[in-house]
Amino acid sequence: MRAVFVQLQCQPGSTYQVADELFEREVASELYSTSGEYDLLMKIYVEPDVDIGKFINENVANVPGIVRSLTTLTFKAF
Repeated sequence: MRAVFVQLQCQPGSTYQVADELFEREVASELYSTSGEYDLLMKIYVEPDVDIGKFINENVANVPGIVRSLTTLTFKAF
């Protein structure tokens, strides 16, 4: 499994609804509220052969209330 981090910017006042929807979809391994440009930080795990762009598009980006996302891929460095 590969860890992927996704930062989410939500419409004002919709952060809790977005978080609830992500938990209902059972997408996030971990989900945190953050300060700054993005409102949520989500950690997900995907199989190595999964197309991450397609996964995010089908499981995350279509959640109502999400305005913008930033996906960070991880690699085994050590």
